[in-house]
Amino acid sequence: MGEKKVLCIGLVCLDIINVVEKYPEEDTDSRCLSQRWQRGGNASNSCTVLSLLGAPCAFMGSLAPGPVADFISNDFQLYQIDISLLVEHAQCSFPASVVISNVTSGSRTILHMNRNLPDVSADDFSRVDLKQYKWIHWEGRNAEEQIKMIQQVEEFNQTTPDANRITMSVEIEKTRDSLYQLFQYGDVVFVSKDVAKSFGFNSATSALKGLYSRVRKGTVLICAWAEEGADALGPDGKVIHSDAFPPEALVDTLGAGDTFNASVIYTLSNGGSLQEALTFGCQIAGRKCGVHGYDGIVPTRA
Repeated sequence: MGEKKVLCIGLVCLDIINVVEKYPEEDTDSRCLSQRWQRGGNASNSCTVLSLLGAPCAFMGSLAPGPVADFISNDFQLYQIDISLLVEHAQCSFPASVVISNVTSGSRTILHMNRNLPDVSADDFSRVDLKQYKWIHWEGRNAEEQIKMIQQVEEFNQTTPDANRITMSVEIEKTRDSLYQLFQYGDVVFVSKDVAKSFGFNSATSALKGLYSRVRKGTVLICAWAEEGADALGPDGKVIHSDAFPPEALVDTLGAGDTFNASVIYTLSNGGSLQEALTFGCQIAGRKCGVHGYDGIVPTRA
């Protein structure tokens, strides 16, 4: 059946990206340097990066039909991402984000709207043929349902030879209490700088040491800290670090975290070490910050 895929579960939305020279003042009228539509959402972005890196990948999320959905579906296909697991909700609105991307500072300011589109459920997930996948990644959203999905994979793994076991990862990006139960699940847990700071930590290293008691035995906990690079802590108790690889000019940081996560997953799912994964994640995330969108983030091969 070919190489097994990486499956990312979470949000897909429309990003309307306005590139500006400086952040606008309130109640003013100014021109953008450029404006574009882009497929967005953490899990969706990670699929884009995985595909660019050469990994067979699939996306599972919710879709509201209409012209925006047509644009999104076409873009998934452009990047050769399997979208056979999309769940369509006919009477819902498609989520969208208005993004102000400041080329002077590299900042991105996001206004997000998700009115009534539900996230995929454990019942939706029960119809997935798990034998097709070697790695499944969850963008932390509807945690109670996602835990039920993870438990389905755990049951699958218990009856499957080690070589066919699915590795699981979760991302805890938003500072919402309901998401923190996800610390207890997954072989790899990505925790964001924002979440770490909300717990009172001021560095990736202190966050990993302070939060490691929340994860299960044997889990790898990873925290990226923007221009300071990223750290990881595994069951051996050793903190691993990679410096950041900033671009010559900071252009667009939108999706840098999703790029980092995807690059780490790509490396680990292909047998790389944790140090190799962290370093590669920081390198590709750095390249992403130097370009608009994602095309061009993968080094050209000779």
